[in-house]
Amino acid sequence: MRFYDFCAGIGGFHIGLTELGHTCVGASEIDKECCKVYKDNYGIEPQGDMTKLTEFPDFDILCCGFSCQPFSNGGKKLGLKDSRGNLFDHIIRIAKLKNPSYMFLENVKHIRKIDNGKVFNYICKEIDNAGYFLQTFDLSPHQLGIPQNRERVIFVCVRKNIEFKPISLQIAKKKINIFEKNVQAKFYLSNEEEEILEVWDSMIKQFEVGENCSPTILANEFYKKYTEEQFEELPKWKQDYMTKNRRIYEKYKKQWDAWYNENIELLNRKEIFGKLEWQTGKIKKDDSIFNYFIQFRQSGIRVKKADYFPTLVAIVQTPVYGKERRRITPRECARLQSFPDSFKIHSVDRIAYKQFGNAVNVEVVKTVISQILL
Repeated sequence: MRFYDFCAGIGGFHIGLTELGHTCVGASEIDKECCKVYKDNYGIEPQGDMTKLTEFPDFDILCCGFSCQPFSNGGKKLGLKDSRGNLFDHIIRIAKLKNPSYMFLENVKHIRKIDNGKVFNYICKEIDNAGYFLQTFDLSPHQLGIPQNRERVIFVCVRKNIEFKPISLQIAKKKINIFEKNVQAKFYLSNEEEEILEVWDSMIKQFEVGENCSPTILANEFYKKYTEEQFEELPKWKQDYMTKNRRIYEKYKKQWDAWYNENIELLNRKEIFGKLEWQTGKIKKDDSIFNYFIQFRQSGIRVKKADYFPTLVAIVQTPVYGKERRRITPRECARLQSFPDSFKIHSVDRIAYKQFGNAVNVEVVKTVISQILL
């Protein structure tokens, strides 16, 4: 069948559908750097802003990974109030204009909860009104054996004049090694980054086995003095963290004081250096920061379980693989998003990371589509 790739990005849907034997007859993408990568890989020059397009070739399948920022936990969660959220209305406009047999749409799982479910209900209603049966699937690459936790909703829309029975999705797991050999030096931690992680690691090693390090530890706040009025003026989240941090500070006061006095300059050099988000559960025997994945975020130094890579995101918070003390490479990001090694990656790392953070995971959409279009 013929498909048109809306909000095409760098072509996650494109690869999945072409691997299943379907033909791309056009694409729409507003980001110029994505357009360059799309043309470089597929020989197709995407049209621009889909909200301004009125003419299209005929196609049987509409696919669209419409912008997730209005609905994401990592964004402001404005939903349809965000102009990017209105892209969905243009999907419906184009569906009514071209009447494709199928639509496959992708978005973040949190879209189900925005505005107490009103956004999701609106989407379902509009798909029904446009003349389509709807079935949704929640799927993450890690369920397919790809080591990235990235929960997404896939909307399967089948035109009502086509016989359709909801299916039970069959999951087949693969074993995938995403790591490159001979990684360039630029991907390894800077001396400063490694130093601050070593500092925090030295404190982690002083905690008892079974210790609970949640929530975020704000080490610099241990040594600041606030009046009651000043404390009440702090953001509520900060008040909550500081209150909950008192237990772990008082339990290890002697260790904290010695540690802080020795490392005070580095801990205050950058705001995030004084914050530790320990998201790996209780302290284990011989525990270490370097056993896990690490991200340097605005909210602090986040340490996450090493079962799966954290969700790749558009803002550059590239995961650090603690055991190798380096960030994952753009090619490793491509593999986490199920792009083949033949895929031509943008030459600027910063842009490549952003593009893969925004991309549709090929295997996720391919798994669903292959079982719908039998």
